[in-house]
Amino acid sequence: MEKSCKNVYITTPIYYVNDVAHIGHAYTTIIADMLARYSRLTGSKTYFLTGTDEHGQKIAHSAEARGKTPKEYADEVSGKFKKLWDDFDITYDKFIRTTDQEHKNGVQKAFETMYKKGDIYKGDYEGFYCVSCETFFTQKQLIDEQFCPDCGKPTNIVKEESYFFKLSEYEDKLLKWYEENEDCILPRSKKNEIVNFVKSGLRDLSISRTSFDWGVKLPESMNEPKHVMYVWLDALMNYITALGYGKDDINMEEFWPAKVHLVGKDILRFHAIYWPAFLMSLNLPLPKHIAAHGWWTRDGEKMSKSKGNVVNPKEIADAYGLDSFRYFMLREVPFGQDGDFSQKALLDRINSDLGNDLGNLLNRISGMSGKYFDFKIDSKDVIKYHKKELDEVYAILDNVESYIFNMQINRFLEDIWKVLTVANKAIGDYEPWAKMKDGKEDEAMALVALITNIMAKVALLLDSVMPEKISKIASSLGISIDTITYNKLIVNKELVNKTTITKVEQLFPRIEEVLLKQSIPSQVSKDQAENKSSKKPEKEEDDNLITIDKFFETTLKIGTIVEAEEVPKSKKLLKLQVDLAEGRNRQVLAGIKEFYSAEELVGTQACVVANLKPAKLMGMISEGMLLAAKDENGLSLIRPETKKTIGTKIS
Repeated sequence: MEKSCKNVYITTPIYYVNDVAHIGHAYTTIIADMLARYSRLTGSKTYFLTGTDEHGQKIAHSAEARGKTPKEYADEVSGKFKKLWDDFDITYDKFIRTTDQEHKNGVQKAFETMYKKGDIYKGDYEGFYCVSCETFFTQKQLIDEQFCPDCGKPTNIVKEESYFFKLSEYEDKLLKWYEENEDCILPRSKKNEIVNFVKSGLRDLSISRTSFDWGVKLPESMNEPKHVMYVWLDALMNYITALGYGKDDINMEEFWPAKVHLVGKDILRFHAIYWPAFLMSLNLPLPKHIAAHGWWTRDGEKMSKSKGNVVNPKEIADAYGLDSFRYFMLREVPFGQDGDFSQKALLDRINSDLGNDLGNLLNRISGMSGKYFDFKIDSKDVIKYHKKELDEVYAILDNVESYIFNMQINRFLEDIWKVLTVANKAIGDYEPWAKMKDGKEDEAMALVALITNIMAKVALLLDSVMPEKISKIASSLGISIDTITYNKLIVNKELVNKTTITKVEQLFPRIEEVLLKQSIPSQVSKDQAENKSSKKPEKEEDDNLITIDKFFETTLKIGTIVEAEEVPKSKKLLKLQVDLAEGRNRQVLAGIKEFYSAEELVGTQACVVANLKPAKLMGMISEGMLLAAKDENGLSLIRPETKKTIGTKIS
């Protein structure tokens, strides 16, 4: 059971077909897809499994309530899950259904194997059963001696003939596995919970039912037509039946054990206790990682249909872009912690991280290469002039892969954004426009080539996160996203020798909030709507004081003036092009001609009011205002004491 597998096998839980897919399902599946895409890029042979769990009393009840057979109902809901993952371009290798005959055959083989080993026996069971959770509980575990401790719904006392799995005999073996495999359960805080639960003592597990018949029948050799298997025994076996267990073990030999089982924290106990015990009974290797993520709330509240605040992942992806949605889900929350979904947080990620940092850097590469070098890039002098920056980049990138299968994907992305900061800072530090002006074309080329190479390396690492957008970045840079290029630029730390930049449309244009069908107006908005006609204007506060919230309605940012010229026929105005890291330059008309020349402003930084409504001056549009102070000694622009990354907010 100590076998390890060089190939990569990644699984999501199989999703229960009792309802439509929600943001939690999408989160798990996007993580798994990211891991699978990254594994393939690095050259690992990869198998990615997802699917649906379709048996059990809850499904039978739901189908009956809708006037359908269980199979008809399962077909309908499973089809919706599969369509969503196809719409999301999820790169699964197999979509398994527990109603597949091959799966049922494999489960029956496993049951028979464990029975022959002596790990399954027949008895009678009486206990408190939660239909919703498909789980038995002791009276001590119940809330108020009646309600399920997991979902809070009433339980029923069930007494029936049952087959039992000798889970109690695997208590010490499980504890030994936890102890010897530090990262078998991630995050490690979740592992401590499991260890403590097992140490408190395990009871044998009831693994068959006779009170309903929607499930996998016991093997014919058992001659027990009344019994169907416990839904969790059936469901967990999907991870091996999908690889051919019970029919053809070729894929089992190639991909088992799993590199990572991704699950929600609510089903960790089944995966971290029952599943390894079943595998031990079958004498099969145990998975390398069982990784449990947290739950999602919306705007700080638990999602529920009654509140109308359930997040529809398809609606979000359609409104804001699938790649933006993928990035937000992977970046926003440390794995294992609960996350909060809000449109404001999503917008901030899109406009700041993706628009300002990533998209604008590509625009700057395109702009500089086109303006100075006819879009041709040559990396021959990058090491000569920019070894310091390259060393910074490699020091960061040397560690990023270690985060991935330790399920620290948010840190993986944070470090990649540190690399983007190195690139943006280098432009400000070395000012290619000044190099060109001074006739130092080789130094300017080296800088633009440095930024191009940084973007190429970042693109390779981000492909698994945002495949559609990264394909456009790769096309713009003239590189391929494949294992050969990955090994060259990431593993071997080589540079793109020569390339030609191709202009692409703005990848992440600034967007405002999109009205979603399930959006909930804030309480403030509700109150304003209800009281709009009846409330009188409130009296202004004394001394013209404003609240901190009022102050923060003004957006102040650091910008770099990249071009400046005098406005003809104006004694005061200069026309400036200011870079605020937005993917394009802002045109700002500033009345400072009497105090500054156009030439001395180019390449300097200023503080910009960035959310002013555009105004027309002398027939030209001005899209902002520079902060300045004027007294009897003249006028001075307000500037940062030291150079700051463009687009930095002032607070």
